[in-house]
Amino acid sequence: MDVNQYLGIFLDESREHLESLNTQIMNLEQNPEDADTINEIFRAAHSLKGMAGTMGYKRMQNLTHDMENVFTEIRNGSLKVNSNLIDILFQCLDALDEYTNNIQETSDEGTNDNKPLIEQLNEFLKEGKSDAQMEEQKKETKEESPKAEEGTGRSWEQISLGDPEKHVIATAKEQGKQVYGLTIRIQETCILKAARAFLVYKAVEEKAEIIVCNPSAQDIEDEKFDLEFSLIIISDQPLEEIIKAAENVSEIASVVGDVINIDTSVKEEPEEKPAVVAGKPETKPAAAPQNSAPVKQQTDKKGGKPVVNRTVRVDIEKLDVLMNLVSELIIAKNSLVSASSTEGATGAGFNEQIEYLESVTTNLHESVMKVRMVPIESVVSKFPRMIRELSKKLNKKMELYMTGEETELDRTVVDEIGDPLMHLLRNSADHGLESAEVRAKRGKPEVGSIFLDAYQDGNNVVIEVRDDGNGIDTEAVKQKAIERGVITPEQADSMSEKDIIGLLFHAGFSTSQKVTDISGRGVGLDVVKSKIESLSGEVEVKSKLGEGSTWIIRLPLTLAIIQALMVIVGGEKYAISLGSIQTIEDINPAEIKLVGNNEVINLRGNVIPLVRLSKELDIESQKSPEENMVVVIVKKGEKLAGLVVDELIGQQEIVIKSLGKYINKCKIISGATILGDGEVALILDANALI
Repeated sequence: MDVNQYLGIFLDESREHLESLNTQIMNLEQNPEDADTINEIFRAAHSLKGMAGTMGYKRMQNLTHDMENVFTEIRNGSLKVNSNLIDILFQCLDALDEYTNNIQETSDEGTNDNKPLIEQLNEFLKEGKSDAQMEEQKKETKEESPKAEEGTGRSWEQISLGDPEKHVIATAKEQGKQVYGLTIRIQETCILKAARAFLVYKAVEEKAEIIVCNPSAQDIEDEKFDLEFSLIIISDQPLEEIIKAAENVSEIASVVGDVINIDTSVKEEPEEKPAVVAGKPETKPAAAPQNSAPVKQQTDKKGGKPVVNRTVRVDIEKLDVLMNLVSELIIAKNSLVSASSTEGATGAGFNEQIEYLESVTTNLHESVMKVRMVPIESVVSKFPRMIRELSKKLNKKMELYMTGEETELDRTVVDEIGDPLMHLLRNSADHGLESAEVRAKRGKPEVGSIFLDAYQDGNNVVIEVRDDGNGIDTEAVKQKAIERGVITPEQADSMSEKDIIGLLFHAGFSTSQKVTDISGRGVGLDVVKSKIESLSGEVEVKSKLGEGSTWIIRLPLTLAIIQALMVIVGGEKYAISLGSIQTIEDINPAEIKLVGNNEVINLRGNVIPLVRLSKELDIESQKSPEENMVVVIVKKGEKLAGLVVDELIGQQEIVIKSLGKYINKCKIISGATILGDGEVALILDANALI
């Protein structure tokens, strides 16, 4: 049974179970008597143990097995939940997460030892059980084993051998090897029978060569057997060692074995005797028996790790919609071919089919976008635990309240948004919330509140991180910036409050008085800003001293296909994302005013700075200075700017193509797109221009 084909599924499901455990263990600390929470934890741990065992990851299997024992005692009421137990369980989740990451990178779980964690778990188990309970459990275990063995027969005796198997056995006997029969019985409570059987195969294969299995390998893999299966094996090792190896697999009720004598005579001599390579008999592939044992785990040709594909779990209804749209696309193509051949390219039917095709492709795009969308819950589910740990480290009482976890974002965005949100939450916990003494003096509740809210706003998703803490002390920020040489005292005097807050995003800037493992290293907010902007998003800060701060992140729903306004500047075509455009204005040159050598216009009471794209792009405008200007008003947060273009082409759906490292220093170009005529148009980043 080749497990490499299941590696991607294993990783996805392992992460789902770890996220579930993370959330449910947090709930368990708050509601230790909640039966639904305890049952959900037990199911997730049991599933994770079974999957790890199936894949042959012993360290994960052993650790989850002992965690499962703890959860069993909690469910039985013999073990009480306390803060120390929750801490150990979270450490176990960290170890499992590390194993999962190692498996993704190298297909191996690594060598990190989890014995200290298992010992701590067992200590809790000892504390939770009385001596009488321990004795009762031992007694039950002893009583169960003989009962299981009683139902186990020597069913290997019922296996009939073909000529190829007899030749292999005859050759093995000539080499002095023994032939054994084994019957393995799996516990009735085992959920994943095929997984247990596969682990027995692997354990036995390390010490012997499996000749035949009954039922067949395929039937066992498909769980088409009861609780018992048999093997005929050849080995030069003692039978006791092989039985012991099989018994070491969990959830195995019994293993029975014996030396067997098999009549290896055949009706007629085969044309070729089986070859013996390095002392090991080997049959021809064509002569492989039907009941042959499963093959061992395979690797790629280079002997490296298997390829793990990134996946997105998709609702079947979304796939049905996608399939229907593809069907419509084929119909539209056929109609288009028919119309072009019968009426010519200018016929009315041809134009109708073009419109129909456009409608179908638009719907197809929206459907594919929905397929790529995943809830941000997978990212934010780990944050309550993080706040719990920060509360202990900082000696501050705090609670995290989250809303909108079901809000969906493109998978590529969700994968990248975790670190920026983590930085902002740590910032709120460390810098934002005051100590209990200060909060008491200000008449605030002893427990500080941090909020993480997510919601959709048009073609964007907005994520807000806010707190009821101290807010940003702009005077302290200003003084620290002057000390660091980021600004001069003269510049500081003329800066607005927003400009001063913007200094927090300067690389290496920190107002912390001391360096800890939580803050003060000057790493954080500049990383947040650069990461958000790399995702074509923006971050904004609102703060009121003494009341708290709000950090607002705006992200596009998708990074693949957008609606854009196509414009011409200096004879070249450019695209501007429609999501950032407010209005398009026709401005007379006489309306332009100068403020500090910068061109501005007064538009319905708002003073808006102008950005001449011909200057920014270093190309010559083709419009006369006397002509009215076409100005595209764009918005970034609360800031507005007017982009001066030569000509408008119209709205168009475009596919974003990255330009990679070629223009990584040009901030105003975010990518390119290929137009219908094959021409390439650059995409302008309105945020960078503002």
